[in-house]
Amino acid sequence: MTVKNSQKERAADWFQKLQSDIIARFESLEQMAEPPLYRGAAGTFERKDWVRGDGSEDLGGGKMAIMRGRLFEKVGVHFSEVKGTFSEAFQAQIPGAAESGGTFWASGISLIAHMWNPHIPAVHMNTRMLVTSESWFGGGADLTPLLDCDRQPDAPDTVDFHAAMKSACDAHDPTFYPTFKDRCDTYFHLAHRNEPRGTGGIFYDRHNTGDWENDFAFTQDVGRAFANIYPELVKWRMNNGWNESQRDEQLIRRGRYVEFNLLYDRGTTFGLKTGGNIESILSSMPPLVKWP
Repeated sequence: MTVKNSQKERAADWFQKLQSDIIARFESLEQMAEPPLYRGAAGTFERKDWVRGDGSEDLGGGKMAIMRGRLFEKVGVHFSEVKGTFSEAFQAQIPGAAESGGTFWASGISLIAHMWNPHIPAVHMNTRMLVTSESWFGGGADLTPLLDCDRQPDAPDTVDFHAAMKSACDAHDPTFYPTFKDRCDTYFHLAHRNEPRGTGGIFYDRHNTGDWENDFAFTQDVGRAFANIYPELVKWRMNNGWNESQRDEQLIRRGRYVEFNLLYDRGTTFGLKTGGNIESILSSMPPLVKWP
């Protein structure tokens, strides 16, 4: 299926709008976090445009946005739209790249939030569209509770988060949720520790049913579902106090995030292999971590 430029423009425009929507919601949550539990002024996002390459040719770029606040210890919400040619070594890993002569176009949004409060789960979400001689959508969202007592499958955060992802999937195909949930559990797994990174969510990649409009609508619904559910989880947990022992447990668990991103994460690899913005790519790293 040939992808039209208008379809690329629509997808990129949607990812930018979703970025703006989530930024507004997260800054609103920052305003709700009040003393004495939260200290200092409410944070706001710092935005920065970046270009891919040295600027001598149009290879695209993006808009990165990072906030360090009193509720969000560190959160990045990034948009990108890039194009160019894959290296010969990387072409073999991307469907349709060899047939396109290595040329590609990609756009998407990615975010990760690390909170001061150990009771609030960390979260990751991304949705994207990629075009070579083929085209597809990918992405998903997954939750990572930081305290042992919250990492059970029946914990309220996890139940509500999965319900939101299931609803987005079921609106399109009842087989999506069980399939994409299993893919998430398989993908976000720390093989060297034989343990899951968190309590899961959904993950889909190279998603092309042959109906571009429906695939795009599904990707939009995943983004909307995330934008609606995660702020509700934050509100529910944000007034829970914590102690030094719980903070220590949070920092140790964050180490698993670092291990996964550096060893297994395809998005990190894709960004680095295609000359993406290193500051944006590695902004997913937690601001403070412990390995005991």
